[in-house]
Amino acid sequence: MGLQVHLVDGTYELFRAYYGAPPSKGADGSEVGAVKGLTRSMRALTGREGATHVGVAFDSEIRSFRNELFDGYKTGEGIEEELLAQFPLAERALRDLGFRVWSMIEFEADDALATAANRFAADPAVEQVLICTPDKDLAQCVQGNRVVMRDRRRERTLDEAAVVEKFGVSPASIPDWLALVGDNADGIPGVPRWGARSSSTVLAAYGHVDAIPDDAEQWSVKPRGAAGLARNLAEHREAVALYRKLATLRLDVPIDDDLAGLEWRGPGGGWADMAAYLGERDGGMA
Repeated sequence: MGLQVHLVDGTYELFRAYYGAPPSKGADGSEVGAVKGLTRSMRALTGREGATHVGVAFDSEIRSFRNELFDGYKTGEGIEEELLAQFPLAERALRDLGFRVWSMIEFEADDALATAANRFAADPAVEQVLICTPDKDLAQCVQGNRVVMRDRRRERTLDEAAVVEKFGVSPASIPDWLALVGDNADGIPGVPRWGARSSSTVLAAYGHVDAIPDDAEQWSVKPRGAAGLARNLAEHREAVALYRKLATLRLDVPIDDDLAGLEWRGPGGGWADMAAYLGERDGGMA
């Protein structure tokens, strides 16, 4: 295997560590268990998993430009304060550990990952880009076996064939699929009566919601309840266009890094102090 680029969903990894790692107190008594678990996970990425070029994206602000487009879009409401308080520390810790970190405020972490995947997949020096997240939004970025999704927790990799098998549509149709089905995690309600199966069936034939006729009699496929599905889609066309826009990841996030900027060369000068603060033995590199 040639050069691989690992693009990590730092927000997801921090959530995973918060709910999976034991609580722990930092030198000043603050809760740092999630950050401690995150740094260990990232050390495993470069150690046991062999990653050499890594970029990590965080939602430094939970709200983004999408909240200006749709009032129902996800916010930080309901997230534990103890977890939210660890976000700034998590970003600092990974920078100290030597990783390239992208802190998103106007955009989302997913947008940064999509932008980076698109950029580095075009680099002839890169054989494969692995987007390290189970988030179905990122499935739209998969390209053959060149850009894949990697679920590190389950140790599963989804290439384009696996995306089609899982969702019933190609990566290019994932934003349309999410617009119809909805996405509770992002606050996208979807269209009434459009479930995963019916959405996959119709989009497999038409590709995008704009190409689906309003009249079910004109459809080339006949899912169960086609007339009702067509009627509901026709009534929600404007909303569906917005949902699709919300679900479409941006490829224009201002990330200036080249391939060399993602190369992990070991901990930076601040890691010893950070490791001591987190209470990691042997500088946290044992």
